[in-house]
Amino acid sequence: MSSAIASRRYASALLEVAVDANFLESVTEDLQLIREVLASSRDLQLALKSPLVKGDVKSRILEGIFAGKVCDKTIIFLKLLAHKKRAQLLDEVVTEFNTLLDERNGVLNADVKSAVKLNDDQARELVNGLSVRTGKKIRARMSLDESLIGGFTVKIGDTILDGSVSHQLQLLRKSLSSETA
Repeated sequence: MSSAIASRRYASALLEVAVDANFLESVTEDLQLIREVLASSRDLQLALKSPLVKGDVKSRILEGIFAGKVCDKTIIFLKLLAHKKRAQLLDEVVTEFNTLLDERNGVLNADVKSAVKLNDDQARELVNGLSVRTGKKIRARMSLDESLIGGFTVKIGDTILDGSVSHQLQLLRKSLSSETA
């Protein structure tokens, strides 16, 4: 089984159990902490990925790091991953869990690039427009891209909305070159 499929299955199972047993909020917070710890500790990442470190050792490592910092149910889940020889997937499981949680809550992530920094009102208006267009809540990550000349681009999943001046110039160039040919 590929790691992506396994990660999605574990994340889906954790989400389902967390919803059914009414501890979704605490497990979501726990997974955020786990992601932060994984991101800050290369040694932990290497230990979890190492085939030389046995599952019971990985289980003890995870329990030692997170005991008292996350709820008991999250500890049980971490130990399960280690015993099933899937501890190396922990970061991917957290990512999949967050993706599934966003899907469940009707949230889409949007990458917005603009030629100039948008003020708060402009950003809010853009996000509201995207929400209306998609029918979902939008979580926008804003960034600058001066190569756009003016306007902005929005990427939501596989969809790209390009309202940039550079894109409009490209379309005009194509249009003019096809008329002259």
